[in-house]
Amino acid sequence: MNAQRLLDTFLDLVRIDSPSLREANVAAYCKQALEEAGCTVRFDTSAPTTGSDTGNLVALLPAAPDTGDASAPAPSLYLSAHMDTVSPGEGIEPVIADGVITSAGDTVLGGDDKVGVAAIIETVRTLAEAAASGRPHPAIGALLSVGEEIGLRGAHAMDCRDLGCAPCLVLDASGAPGVVVTGAPFHYLFEATFTGRAAHAGIEPERGVSAIALASKAVLAMQLGRLDERTTANVGIISGGNAFNIVPGSCVVTGEFRAMDEGRAREVKAQLAEALDAAVCGTDGSVAVEWEEEYRAFQIGEDDPLVQLVLAEARSLGLPAQTAVSGGGSDANVFAEKGMRALVLGTGMTDVHGLSESLAVADLEALARLCIAVAYASDVL
Repeated sequence: MNAQRLLDTFLDLVRIDSPSLREANVAAYCKQALEEAGCTVRFDTSAPTTGSDTGNLVALLPAAPDTGDASAPAPSLYLSAHMDTVSPGEGIEPVIADGVITSAGDTVLGGDDKVGVAAIIETVRTLAEAAASGRPHPAIGALLSVGEEIGLRGAHAMDCRDLGCAPCLVLDASGAPGVVVTGAPFHYLFEATFTGRAAHAGIEPERGVSAIALASKAVLAMQLGRLDERTTANVGIISGGNAFNIVPGSCVVTGEFRAMDEGRAREVKAQLAEALDAAVCGTDGSVAVEWEEEYRAFQIGEDDPLVQLVLAEARSLGLPAQTAVSGGGSDANVFAEKGMRALVLGTGMTDVHGLSESLAVADLEALARLCIAVAYASDVL
């Protein structure tokens, strides 16, 4: 592995603007880097579905030495990351001090998830260079998605049927390299629109029905926060009303809940629905609720060969080899739903989605080393 090249690649990537659905420039950078390393690269046809200016990037580094067996081009392992970043993420200027990379302060760093993208590119480059010196490696694939930050759009739109049956490591979790995320929850969104009756608040408030009051009643009746070790619920946005002197005729409440267990997810949905309906019962108001399952849960046992392989390679590198279950989702949730065996790896990213986001150079290097080690060993899967 070339540590300076890895760092330079990461710095290049974060300087390329790639807000969600505008990933074409960073995709072009990745395509060139991967092709120069010997990969075949294509973009899928997902752009009309996702709304991005590019498709998801799918790359394959052939096995070395080349067996000449064109009938078996599928990789033994996929490495995956997403190319988009959250806002404010344009004009990022990375700064390195005491071995830690941050932004200049007025944007996010974009380590989520360009740390993963950089590690994948360096893995491919390292394998290809070692092959030129006679060290063999299995075929390795790369999946770089779009629109992950706005609902895993690229992964949802990706056609996984022609990717073969290889497992996938998604490089997109906080926590130190060596942490293996073996599960993440179902994620549901809801938007409740309360309709009351507008009236002048000073002249005839009796004629009004406050939609904000109805919404407040509903929220107060909800069980929110950490409901148990594996379940959470939250109301994130309440918006309504037109002026301080008008009884508000409408109000919208937006929230979410997450649960590792499908049965528990149904229970939480029922409790939230009951609170919403009860708030308008006996009033002249009404509520209309839209529910969306953004992604389904995934969970892999710690005895799975993929989990054990990653943990073994992490231990061999002196990394904190441990498993965890995440409260957040990633492309791995969607890949698992589509039939792929998927795990999420800790990347060292810290304080993501905020101006204080940072990444230790040592963690960037550790992630790449782990990916390289697992790639070499993946032909046993």
